[in-house]
Amino acid sequence: MCSCDDDAAVTPNTDTQLKPPPIPAETLYGFPVDSFNVVKSKVKPNQFFSDILYPKHIPYSVIDALVAKAKPTWDIRSMRAGKPYTVFMSKDSIPKAEIFVYERNKVDYVVFDMRDSAAVSFKKKPSCITTKSAFGIINSSLYVTLTSQGLDPVLANELAEIYAWTIDFYRIQKGDKFKVIYDELEVEGEAVGVEHIRSAVFEHYGKEHYAIYFEQDGQGDYYDQETRGLKRAFLKAPVKYSRISSKFTMKRFHPVQKRWKAHLGTDYAAPKGTPIMSTANGVVIAARYTSANGNFVKVKHNGTYTTQYLHMTKIKKGIRKGTKVSQGDVIGFVGSTGLATGPHVCYRFWKNGRQVDALKQKLPQSEPIVKKNRAAFNKVKKKVEEKMAKITYSD
Repeated sequence: MCSCDDDAAVTPNTDTQLKPPPIPAETLYGFPVDSFNVVKSKVKPNQFFSDILYPKHIPYSVIDALVAKAKPTWDIRSMRAGKPYTVFMSKDSIPKAEIFVYERNKVDYVVFDMRDSAAVSFKKKPSCITTKSAFGIINSSLYVTLTSQGLDPVLANELAEIYAWTIDFYRIQKGDKFKVIYDELEVEGEAVGVEHIRSAVFEHYGKEHYAIYFEQDGQGDYYDQETRGLKRAFLKAPVKYSRISSKFTMKRFHPVQKRWKAHLGTDYAAPKGTPIMSTANGVVIAARYTSANGNFVKVKHNGTYTTQYLHMTKIKKGIRKGTKVSQGDVIGFVGSTGLATGPHVCYRFWKNGRQVDALKQKLPQSEPIVKKNRAAFNKVKKKVEEKMAKITYSD
């Protein structure tokens, strides 16, 4: 600690004042760039880990040691063509790879350090969460509306999952609207993905459907303005982003058999291989092939409800009679086996032992917010409504 006399003459240290501050060394993944020759590239088709490192003077014994050290956390065989990697080469007369960095995705990367001994570490790029909002008026589909605005198409999937029990996304119409407030992950100033939807409102056939995220008793979920949970006992449909090609009817001209007969199911046309989900929790009571139904799975949900999924290209491995499934679990994949002219899933629905039209059923709702938490929910709801009111639709 020092002091000076106000009346004393002070001679400035010109050398210190004029000396520029040191320029920080440029780093990449935390390593000083000027200490290496840096080579950036992307994994080529059919290129293996050893194909990259061995020509850079890394012996197979070291490569095997690196693979072994990575394996408990990550299998090196998961490297994919097109993924970026960086090699930090020594500045010797014969350059040798000293550090290899593989980007698993836009956030996570693996560091293989070969300088002293084979070492592997898993790291993340610095990131931050930014809260954003979006809105749209649908002209064709939710996906197209979002991507045409340059928004992350993952939002479409997230919204479809949130509203899977309340809105049939195969029947949305032109003019439907939505507003959404969500958290987006940013890495190095670039948006890399949707982290979480905080709230949304979807206007379908003129009616607003709110989705308000709220946590109670350590569990978070989405609720409407009347404190009811959005989840239902059954999903609206067994596949995502398809179209209804044929509805439940007592008289339909069968495209294969060429005769009029009842069609006791709802057909969802979708590309071959599209995952088919169980629409509710239950136990598989049949998973096999017949000449008419093709590959199919039948699920008993309780004493009242049973569902069946026909014409699969294949049944998912592990799905067999007696298997317990949860709502949203993939049980098979869209195909055209059996009496089918094109890829689709025929979704059949039983209530009290009688086949009924799944689209016309008033299905049970989930439990609402418990009474002790309603005051806290109402505060959250009020803030959400105020924020949504500030988001206005425009062309």
